[in-house]
Amino acid sequence: MQNPGLKLVLSLFCCLGAAAPALCSAQSSTAAGQLQFAHLGVCKLVSGQQIEDCRLGYRTWGKLNARRSNAVLIPTWFSGTSADWIKSIGPNGLVDPARYFVVVIDALADGVSSSPSNSATQHGPAFPAITIEDMVNAEHRLATETLHLKHVHAVMGISMGGFQTFEWMVDYPDFMDEAIPIVGTPRPNSRDLLLSLADIDAVQTDPAFDHGNYTKAPPAPEAELIWQLNLTTPANFARTHSRAVFTRDYAEWEAHGILPFDANDWIAQLEACLHQDIAHGGTLEAAAKRVKARVLIISSAQDHMVNPGPPLHFARMIGAKTLVLRGDCGHLATGCEAATLDPQVRAFLDGN
Repeated sequence: MQNPGLKLVLSLFCCLGAAAPALCSAQSSTAAGQLQFAHLGVCKLVSGQQIEDCRLGYRTWGKLNARRSNAVLIPTWFSGTSADWIKSIGPNGLVDPARYFVVVIDALADGVSSSPSNSATQHGPAFPAITIEDMVNAEHRLATETLHLKHVHAVMGISMGGFQTFEWMVDYPDFMDEAIPIVGTPRPNSRDLLLSLADIDAVQTDPAFDHGNYTKAPPAPEAELIWQLNLTTPANFARTHSRAVFTRDYAEWEAHGILPFDANDWIAQLEACLHQDIAHGGTLEAAAKRVKARVLIISSAQDHMVNPGPPLHFARMIGAKTLVLRGDCGHLATGCEAATLDPQVRAFLDGN
């Protein structure tokens, strides 16, 4: 239980301290991991379009240190939300909030932040197409305008969060000391593109999709089945799914598909991943020259969702440290090989 006297002193500091307004607005009266929203007004997109009433969800753990130098930003993965990170924040997780001010940001189109499913004025197919660059630009506004951060210790993320981390290190190279993209890519290769396009087609051809103008969310089971085929390796799938387990799970996938995630949100995020290119139409060599952060790139050797070739090639271009997970869990290696992954991420964040 917090000491009442100490609480009073901290409250007075927040009201009177020279650096207090930004610091306290980010940290006072909000429980660790509680969902908050940054209201950004209009978010201008690289296409020239804009998101009206733009907002981003986020959760924070820990506290900024006196130098305001210990923030770690974590954008969410595809179809995930900041709530999915709750169990990974802790002394034995990927990031220890006793050492860092952790900010997990809901990426655009995840159903929490501004998305096709929750926009009042740009609902469903009226929502503008977004890119990974647009996600990162909005996240930078949250960091600077809402949390009043001028610099962070690190940006890191898993899967689509890794895509965003690659984008962060090129678009805002002076904003972070370290970057840790995990099973993400700077630019999808042809195999990655095939997977995304097949999954988009699977959603759009669901009879209930109706060109995105549905009133009842379509389950799009074929899209979920494509995901299940690629999340892990054939060997891992066969080992973890007996015929009986498979029969049970297949019935679940057929019945619920991608639900509760919204189909228009699913397509919006997939399209963003599909068009990911940190070179913005230029060369990766030019993009590599922009990187200033100390970088740890983590890939899974048997990843069928995000091919490890492009990120490891980029790692060589920038002289980044790498960690290649060798097990047969594929894209799910971040969970299967957490005993290897988590301590190495924590050590890298600590400068080792």
